[in-house]
Amino acid sequence: MILAGDVGGTKTNLALFELGGDGPRLLRSRSFASADHPGLAPILTEFLSGESGVQAATFGVPGPVLGNRAETPNLAWVLDGAELARETAIPRLALVNDLFATAYGIPWLGADEVAVLQPGEENPAGAVALIAAGTGLGMSLVPRESGLPLPSEGGHMDFPPRGEEEVELWRQLRARFGRVSLERVVSGPGLLSIYEVLCATAGGGESPEVRAALAQAEADPVPIIAEAGLTGRCPVCARALDLWAAAYGAAAGNLALVGLATGDLYLGGGMAPKLLGKLGDGTFLAAFLDKGRFRPLMARIPVRVILNEGTAVLGAARWAARLLAGA
Repeated sequence: MILAGDVGGTKTNLALFELGGDGPRLLRSRSFASADHPGLAPILTEFLSGESGVQAATFGVPGPVLGNRAETPNLAWVLDGAELARETAIPRLALVNDLFATAYGIPWLGADEVAVLQPGEENPAGAVALIAAGTGLGMSLVPRESGLPLPSEGGHMDFPPRGEEEVELWRQLRARFGRVSLERVVSGPGLLSIYEVLCATAGGGESPEVRAALAQAEADPVPIIAEAGLTGRCPVCARALDLWAAAYGAAAGNLALVGLATGDLYLGGGMAPKLLGKLGDGTFLAAFLDKGRFRPLMARIPVRVILNEGTAVLGAARWAARLLAGA
C-alpha cells in the first residue's frame, strides 16, 4: 500500500492506495481541517489508526522542501520527512512541494477533469506550466524532456501593477503589509484584500447585504464576495473579481513566458473550478494575452483549468509509487 497526501493551509487530504498491475486502486480517503491540528503527525496517526503495511508515502506541502523538510508559510507547521517516517513506521516517505505534486498528477487526469479556456495549438514538445491560486499562490514548470516538475516559490514574487487602478491597489496593500507579493493579490485572501481596498477607496457600491454577511461570517469570507460578484448583487464584489481575474491572467502569462510553456498552461488550486465562469468571461485571457509583441505566441498556448481538486493527491501517489519502485 502507498499513502498520499496534499497538505494545505485550509485542509489536508489523505488517501490510501493499493498498487496492482492495472495501476493504483483507491482504498479510502479523508479530509482534515489543517488548523485544527498542531502538525501532520497527529493527522497521520488518526488516519492510519489500526492500519499496517504502508510501504511508501508522499505528501505535497506548501512552501519550499529542502532536505525532506519544510516550513509551511500559511500554516504554523514544521514538517520533517525523516521524523514522520519514524513516527509512522513508513519505510519510504518523501515531502514534495504541493505544486510539484499537482503537476506530477496532471498526466493521470481524465478529459472530463479539465476545462479549456483557450484551445491554442497542441505542442507535445513544449514545456508545461502550472499556476494555482487558493489559500496561497503556487507555480511550477514541467520540462518535456524529463517530465519532472520544477518546484517554485514564484507566488512570492513582487506584484507588478499594470495600470492606475492596480497601482492604487499596490499602494494600499503596501501600506497594510509592507512588501506586496503576487500572493497578496492572486489568492483567496488576495480577493478579500482587493474587496477591502475597493470599499475604502471606490466611493460606494458595497452591498449592505454583503457587508452584513461578512460581519456575521464565522468561516472563510471569500465565497461571500465571490458569489455576490458573480451574480452582480454587489458592484464592489464584481469589480474585485475583475481585478483579481486580470491579475491572475497577467501572472499566468508571465509564468508562461518565463518557462516558454508552449505545451500547456494549467490553472490549479481550489479557486479556479469555483470561479470558472469568471475565468471564462474574457477578463483572465485579456490579461494573459496582453504581452505586446508576444501576443501571437500567447494565443498559441493552450490554457486549461484543472477541475479535479484531488490532483495533488494523485501526483503524490504517483511519486510514492515511484519511491516504492526504487526510482
